[in-house]
Amino acid sequence: MSIAYIDIRFFAHATEDLNKVTEAVQNVLPADYVDDIVFRRDNLQGHYGNPILLFETRIKKKGIVKAVVEKFSSCLEELDKKALREEIDLHVQKGSLYIRLDKQAALQGELKLCTTDAIRLRIRLKKTKTEDIVKTCQDLGILT
Repeated sequence: MSIAYIDIRFFAHATEDLNKVTEAVQNVLPADYVDDIVFRRDNLQGHYGNPILLFETRIKKKGIVKAVVEKFSSCLEELDKKALREEIDLHVQKGSLYIRLDKQAALQGELKLCTTDAIRLRIRLKKTKTEDIVKTCQDLGILT
């Protein structure tokens, strides 16, 4: 596997239903591994003192990494894969591919790219050159 690990992080704001937010994230994950992926939870405070929960995890087990990538590559729409490829320089930094998924779409079982209030994925690859990352991601079905 050409991926070292995957980091996933998301926020749950005080105005959001925590159950719906976690359901959205579970929809992004492969169903067989939802219980194996444990998120660390941190309590934060927003600019106006509002409570925010930060959830983070790092997935290192090869079987789970593979399953996450397979779920992601099979569920991400072709237009988003194409957009990701066209804007690859905005998503790759120091050997990592950064992706933001729409929480609302994920709640409906769809994987779509977005820019705000997202489920954030960092896919850390074992290669660092952008062209190598593009090739690997194409081979994995993440990019077109």
